[in-house]
Amino acid sequence: MPRVLPRVTAESASARPRLPMRVAIWLLDNPRLGDAPSVKRFAGHLLKQPARQGVVLAQSRLGQLLCRDCGNTRDRRMGVDMLRQAARAGDRRAQLELGRFYSQPQINESQQARHWLESATMQGSQEAKHLLSRL
Repeated sequence: MPRVLPRVTAESASARPRLPMRVAIWLLDNPRLGDAPSVKRFAGHLLKQPARQGVVLAQSRLGQLLCRDCGNTRDRRMGVDMLRQAARAGDRRAQLELGRFYSQPQINESQQARHWLESATMQGSQEAKHLLSRL
């Protein structure tokens, strides 16, 4: 007897938990695994599709990976764009990361840094509040 597969609609597909994204976040947050370059590369690969689909958490985490761990300018630029999208959607972690990024001496865009750090502070980030006081 042939096996009948359930019909997958757009609604049911989006309602299912995003397993690749959950695995990627677990890997990145795991203290023993999260620092390994190969794990970061794999997690970034898992986050790419949800980030393209507009999942704010995936945009935030992939943006952080690209800004912190990539040596080339193109990936860093893509990371900043991902962070900006997530920050505009209200992601506190992305706002904090953008504030850090723009306050780096080699970037030195204090107005942008202040904007994103103030946004993160309004959402309760103590680290953003501390960085804002140092600007």
